Amino acid sequence: MSEPLFLAPVFHEKIWGGNKLATEFGYKIPSDQTGECWAISAHPHGPAEVINGPYKGLTLDQVWAQHREAFGNAKGDVFPLLTKILDANDNLSVQVHPNDAYAAEHEHELGKTECWYVISAEPGAELYYGHNAKNHEELADWINHGEWDKLFRRVPVKAGDFYYVPSGMIHALGKGIMVLETQQSSDTTYRLYDFDRVDKKTGKKRELHLKQSIDVITVPHEDPKLNVEKTTVGDAEVTTYVKPPVSPHFSVYQWLLKNGTATFKRGAAPYTLVSVLKGEGHIEVDGKNYDIKKGVHFILPYQVKEWTLTGDLQIIASEPGEA
Repeated sequence: MSEPLFLAPVFHEKIWGGNKLATEFGYKIPSDQTGECWAISAHPHGPAEVINGPYKGLTLDQVWAQHREAFGNAKGDVFPLLTKILDANDNLSVQVHPNDAYAAEHEHELGKTECWYVISAEPGAELYYGHNAKNHEELADWINHGEWDKLFRRVPVKAGDFYYVPSGMIHALGKGIMVLETQQSSDTTYRLYDFDRVDKKTGKKRELHLKQSIDVITVPHEDPKLNVEKTTVGDAEVTTYVKPPVSPHFSVYQWLLKNGTATFKRGAAPYTLVSVLKGEGHIEVDGKNYDIKKGVHFILPYQVKEWTLTGDLQIIASEPGEA
């Protein structure tokens, strides 16, 4: 399989979703309340389908199960990563995700560490990112008494920012933010606060998970210490946002090309996930060119040892970690 695996995204409507996945990326979305594009996904709640090559018509989870050689015979019951684009037309619930051990025991799936590359943010947009409690007793007291203004930390955000969100961290995208999210392949979310919203479809408030949240929130909060690195590969500016050991589950990069060419060689990682956020151009693999443009997502499998990008492109790429 010495060619990219191009994937058809899966879309999820959300109470906080909007229409920017259509207006900004040209996707055919199910409604104007579409919150998530699951772009590279093998998760059972939305597996993406391969649209080219010998695996055409298979979903990514099927390729993982039946053709593990495409991923360098990587171990693991499930494909470990999930790439999304999120359109926060309203605030997401303030939430937290469990680590692998807690999720395996209580949810029977992976934990969820994630990160965000901010594609766009309206003026004044904010993230919920961390908390102010000094210990578990204070945390539980503030949660049980709804002292949300005391508890939550809010930070301003702008396009081009990058945030790492390990399991155990309180977080939420605020209204007016669009991100590319790289995460472990998990759909477990513990809602801490949902702004007392009523879901129009059910007529009810969405379920909260206060006990589970208190169980898994890391106390006290510490901002992750990222060592962002910038290098060049050919004409490309390469930014490494996060990698092991800071992020045991994945590495995340930006490849930025301005009407140039860059040839990349596979490193230690057995495969690479690629999302085009801006521009257009092509990728050459084994002498064959594939057109790529904004909104296209694909995987470079194990057999692809080298690839050349040409054009005007902003790309976010990721690789599995060692966890």
